[in-house]
Amino acid sequence: MTPNPVTAAHGSPATSHGPLHGTVALVTGGSRGIGAATALRLAQEGADVALTYVNGKDAAEDVVRAVEALGRRAVALRADSADAEEAAGAVARTAEALGGRLDILVNNVGIGLLGPLESLSVADVDRVLAVNVRGVFLASQAAASRMTAGGRIITVGSCVTQRVPGPGTTLYTMSKSALVGLTKALARELGARGITANIVHPGPVDTDMNPAGGPFAEGQAAMTALGRFGDAAEVASTVAHLAAADYVTGAEFSVDGGHAA
Repeated sequence: MTPNPVTAAHGSPATSHGPLHGTVALVTGGSRGIGAATALRLAQEGADVALTYVNGKDAAEDVVRAVEALGRRAVALRADSADAEEAAGAVARTAEALGGRLDILVNNVGIGLLGPLESLSVADVDRVLAVNVRGVFLASQAAASRMTAGGRIITVGSCVTQRVPGPGTTLYTMSKSALVGLTKALARELGARGITANIVHPGPVDTDMNPAGGPFAEGQAAMTALGRFGDAAEVASTVAHLAAADYVTGAEFSVDGGHAA
C-alpha cells in the first residue's frame, strides 16, 4: 500500500530551532509523493514551505494543513511548470507569501512519458522538456536572483541517468540527464555567492504514480541491491540533509536502493 506522507507527518513534532529554522522553501510538485514528503520533512526541520501543484488542489491543501500542524507557515500555489511564466513566477509568489525571501528551492516536479522511440511525437518531446528541463532552469534562474549566501537549489533527478534498465525511457532519460549538467553548472556559477546546487537520484519509490504493488513493481524492485521499493520519506531525508549542508555542491546523490550498483 502506498504510504500517505501527509498522514504520516501528523504527530511528528516540528523542530522549532532545527537546522532550517527561519528559512523559506519552495517545493515544486509538492502535493503528493516525494514532493509532499519533502515539504513535510523541511517543515519538521524548521522551514516555512510553499508548494506548487497543477491538478491536485485538495492534496496540496492537505499538505499545507499538515505543515501548519507542525507549527510552520505554508502555502499552495497553482503553477504549471510547462508554462515559462508560471515556472519562474512561482518563486516570486513564494517570496511574496512567506516574508519576501527564498532560501531553498527543491525542483521536484517532473513528468514521465514512456514508450518506443518511434512512437514519440514532437509534441511529446516539447512537453517533457518544457516541464523536466526548461521549467527547472527557469525556476532555478529565478531563485538564484533572490537567494543570498546559504541558498540551496536541490533538484530531483532519476536513477535512469546512471543506469537505464531497458527500452522505452529515451525521452525521460534524456530530460533527467540534462539536470545533471545543469546542477554542476549552477554549482560553479553560484558557488562564489555561497549558494549550493545538488541533485538527488531516486530509484523505484512507492508513490501514487509508481506504487510498490503495481504491475511493474516486481521487476523494478529486482533491479535494486536491496530488493525493494524506497519510501518517499527516504528521499526527503537526503533532500533535507542537502538543504542544511554548507560544503556540498555540484554533487549527485543516489537514493535508489543500489539500482546503480
